[in-house]
Amino acid sequence: MSTSETSRYVRLRVELVVEIDDVDAVAKAALRRIADDPDMPEGERAYTESAVTEDTAEAVAYLVEPAVLLGEVPGVELAQASWSSEIVDYDPDSPDWALGEDDEPGGDEDDEGVRLG
Repeated sequence: MSTSETSRYVRLRVELVVEIDDVDAVAKAALRRIADDPDMPEGERAYTESAVTEDTAEAVAYLVEPAVLLGEVPGVELAQASWSSEIVDYDPDSPDWALGEDDEPGGDEDDEGVRLG
């Protein structure tokens, strides 16, 4: 297929499981980012501060920025992004935690599964 026949858009699916070693440090980092955001409306600021203080998953989601993950990749512009986070019971040896489990068989995606640590 020639370049003119293919889409210019690529869906990049990334699933991360992170271990939180210091809940307070994560919450404080999220609170600093909120405090440094001059465009956040005051009503939203109070709600967001409460959310990141009460829920570590919310704090992590607030700190993750998909545009930053792309860095300075030449020729790539972020068109749309969404992400979420949740507290989970993680067992790296369980088959339920196989990377790429949501992928359909026979797809053209490149799966790179790496467990750190």
